[in-house]
Amino acid sequence: MEVRFLRYFLAIAQEENISKAAERLHITQPTLSRQIAQMEQELVVKLFDRGARKVTLTGEGLLLRRRAEEILELVDKTEQELVQHPVILEGTVSICCGDLGGVEVLPELIRSFREKHPLVRFELYTATAEHVKERMDRGVTDVGLLLEPVNMEKYEAIPIKIPEEWVAALPPDSPLAEKEALTPEDLQKVPLILPQRMTAESRLARWFGDVYGHLQVVATSNLPSTSLLMVYHRLACALIIRGSVVLWDAQKVTYRPLSPPLRTVSALVWKRGQPFSPAVEAFLQHVRDTLSPL
Repeated sequence: MEVRFLRYFLAIAQEENISKAAERLHITQPTLSRQIAQMEQELVVKLFDRGARKVTLTGEGLLLRRRAEEILELVDKTEQELVQHPVILEGTVSICCGDLGGVEVLPELIRSFREKHPLVRFELYTATAEHVKERMDRGVTDVGLLLEPVNMEKYEAIPIKIPEEWVAALPPDSPLAEKEALTPEDLQKVPLILPQRMTAESRLARWFGDVYGHLQVVATSNLPSTSLLMVYHRLACALIIRGSVVLWDAQKVTYRPLSPPLRTVSALVWKRGQPFSPAVEAFLQHVRDTLSPL
């Protein structure tokens, strides 16, 4: 039994007249009469008693009217719900980030987004800043988490309000752990692991000032997890972003802030002009709505 037939049947039951029902349905009276006759033939029941001026429902017709009203109410409600949610999003959103404090915004962003779009999955990838940008430029990563400043001609960015602070990671029994904060002169005296691709023009190098050219650099590392393992085995101290050590056991590796403090912020970033899937576009709008200042 088609929904269309139920609508025809209810129109006649409500109007008690086939001609008026046909006018309401915008079809001809012979067409409507033929459709109802076909319905009665398929159901092997008589639905209407046809009088000279009006039609009335038989016992079987009264039963069908109750059921038809219930069925069509559910159909109409379902159609309204689908109109309100015209796209059922599926797909994957790829996020590439470094070991930064800004990662802490991702769980709630993902959770609140998936409450609306539960079929969307997320791919999380950890990499250095250069690798993050390379992956976005190649189109294999949708969203990156980077330290500011960001090239705003190339990328769109939404700043994250979690401060990113450079710290020195060191063994808990290091003499430097007795200090509340470490100066460039303090760090000049110990073996160091520095971030890979650190240049003299970087903010961290500028923080060291004249001391930068006299540091005891043992190694460079592209990821803090490797640097921290070297610190744990007492190879050297490491300069990292504090967000990298929040889950480390303080009895194995500790850290001290720098003096003067060296802070920045991170941002969620995506490439300008990049074509994205509907799932990614929806997530980017969710990021704007959630993180953009009022």
